[in-house]
Amino acid sequence: MKERILLVEDDKNFRTFLHTVLKDEGYEVATAGDGLTGLQLIQDEQFDLVISDLKMPGKSGFELFKEAMLEERPPLFIFMTAFGRVEEAVTAIKNGAFDFLTKPLKSPDALLDVVNRALKSQPRRKDCLSPSETETAGLPPVSLIFAGQAMESVHTLVHNVAVTVANVLIYGESGTGKELVARVIHLLSPRGKGSFIPINCAAIPENLLESELFGHEKGAFTGAVQARKGKFELAEEGTIFLDEIGEMPLALQAKLLRVLQERVFERVGGSKEIKADVRVIAATNRDLGIEVAHKRFREDLFYRLNVFPIHLPPLRERYDCIPLLADYFLQRFSRQNNKQVKGIEQEALSSMNSYAWPGNIRELQNIMERAVILAQDTVRCTHLLVRGAPLPEPPQQPDVPEKMEAREMLKSMEREMIVKALERHDGNRRLAAEELHISRRSLQYKLKEFGLLNEE
Repeated sequence: MKERILLVEDDKNFRTFLHTVLKDEGYEVATAGDGLTGLQLIQDEQFDLVISDLKMPGKSGFELFKEAMLEERPPLFIFMTAFGRVEEAVTAIKNGAFDFLTKPLKSPDALLDVVNRALKSQPRRKDCLSPSETETAGLPPVSLIFAGQAMESVHTLVHNVAVTVANVLIYGESGTGKELVARVIHLLSPRGKGSFIPINCAAIPENLLESELFGHEKGAFTGAVQARKGKFELAEEGTIFLDEIGEMPLALQAKLLRVLQERVFERVGGSKEIKADVRVIAATNRDLGIEVAHKRFREDLFYRLNVFPIHLPPLRERYDCIPLLADYFLQRFSRQNNKQVKGIEQEALSSMNSYAWPGNIRELQNIMERAVILAQDTVRCTHLLVRGAPLPEPPQQPDVPEKMEAREMLKSMEREMIVKALERHDGNRRLAAEELHISRRSLQYKLKEFGLLNEE
């Protein structure tokens, strides 16, 4: 039996066109000319999918969606909207809608593609990962990835979005675990048995990145002695993770946009269209809104990627999980180095809690690896080396104003670290950023935040 689709559209001619396209594909289609009639049909009958205009007189598409979600077996929703109202559609997807299409439709195939993907996306929700699954995937325990109060909301967002096919954009400073979170989303998704293919857009030269993503044909350029599949082909029926997406050149952004909109691409030097049955998860340590405003990132691509944003907090906002993370790394590196390090002194943990961790979890991991190598039985303060020197000792309590907020203390420490790094390198921002394990752009933002741009 074919799936049942409800089409809600107030434009009669457009409604008739969509009805014909869907009927010709073999679907059973009911129609409604407004949101109120559409809601009545949803309450009286059972539909697998609703395709609705967002802007309609009376009851809007979003209002229809919210009321339909109260039903015992709510249908999937696909919205149609003009480009200028894309933000409304994005809001709907954040609340559980499947996807959206912009008007006018480029072709009937664009509609049928998203409908087919929606109706194939409904396997049973997977609520958790077993220890064996995370170990097989090379991941730490999920409880560790989402440890700390600041990560509770992130964990909820990951579970909400994993079962959908929505594009996800993960924001966070370098070293916060963006790829780990992307892998969890993949494993919890209907594509979990498929491949997870990561690619760092900042690590590959601009002239090679297109070939890495889309592959190339034999003779496409000097050195292309044979045809080669790209990451999108390798990720077929799985997930591709585009790390540092903000570093992607503008010319290539246009080609990525086509993949997201039409689900097809060509290899470099080729003309054959290849279907892209791939979920896209992207990550960045930049503010893409600022990049769009400065014309360094395409606005239309931003809307397509930013369907479901997830912000990862830096480690300095997760101090409650540092003992857990430190112990995990201690156990891991003790096994790897065939050592029996028993634990971490309380003074060492106090030093960790007084450090701003500009390199986030990656920096903690590196420091703990060195500490395990240096320690004989217990990790002590002298083993926690940052660029050859021990972590700073925790400040004495009398020196800290009683009413000073913890966040203000952290910002003060972070500002002092940046000032000292700049002093050590005679104001050279590149060298200071390397010492702090952050990008030059992140350092620039911090200088502006702390009012240091005129103090160098």
